[in-house]
Amino acid sequence: MSSTPPPGWYRDPSYPLVERWWDGSAWTDHRRQPETPQEPLAGPRPAGRGPGRAKVIALTAAGAVLVAAVVTGVVVLARDAGGSGSGAEAKTTAGSSVTTTPSASATSPSASASEPSADAPSVVEDELNGITLPLPDGWVRAENVAEDDVVMTTPGTYDCPGDPGLCRHGQVLSRTATASDASPKALARGDIADAMDTAFDRDGLGSRPFGGVTSHREVKAGTVAVGGRAGYFVRWRVTTAKGPGGYVQSLAFPSSVGSEAPVIVRFAFDAGADGPPLTDMDKITKGIRPIGDPATGGGVGSSIGASR
Repeated sequence: MSSTPPPGWYRDPSYPLVERWWDGSAWTDHRRQPETPQEPLAGPRPAGRGPGRAKVIALTAAGAVLVAAVVTGVVVLARDAGGSGSGAEAKTTAGSSVTTTPSASATSPSASASEPSADAPSVVEDELNGITLPLPDGWVRAENVAEDDVVMTTPGTYDCPGDPGLCRHGQVLSRTATASDASPKALARGDIADAMDTAFDRDGLGSRPFGGVTSHREVKAGTVAVGGRAGYFVRWRVTTAKGPGGYVQSLAFPSSVGSEAPVIVRFAFDAGADGPPLTDMDKITKGIRPIGDPATGGGVGSSIGASR
């Protein structure tokens, strides 16, 4: 009789550079850096090691494949019994991968199998730009949004006060900047007007969900450390013809992966009691991390690393 793998930390099938908590029946949202390096499961045999080592590697690989097959079988059986996978989520936006369904990739347990803390933060991954963004309380991963780069929104919609349509109280998007040779300050200041127009003036269909923008003013701007990199942000208060108006912020910083192409993170919050708190802009900015490096933080006043 076969049994499911016990609860513990295993290689994340959707991103094998980190470990993820398996609760005995499904993957959770808890992730961490591996505590110990792991032996590669396949590859050419180094000279002088002899056939015994090859047998060990082959047996290790076979065992890992068996574990992955059992995990996948448990998820399939759970879906057949309940109609959907337990705890599984699908990729919801083109710019951020949030797939949490176990795949057939081989997984390996780490030395520690302690239960993660209940308050471990949830994150959204932007794999293209090599960052993760924290998902604060009151926010959800993006679903059913027209703009490809949106990574999180406030839950639910409401009737827009201007032209007919559905609006959200807040959203955050992450994208690669097109001007790769500009400074973070130039990028943020060059992006903020477009961020305002897209969120509060005209949407992609030419409608004016808030009756158009009547005025704006800068309320905050400056340098900021983002994932250990020197960035810059600009925040505007926007007044609209209808509704309470809102706030937009453009944040620019170099990615820590590949060619270090600059990244733009846009924030659009409704003003008033129904809008998310402005402190969430600071929380999300401070919580941005390079993928696979949860210890490298940021925020206003933090130490700033390399900048282009």
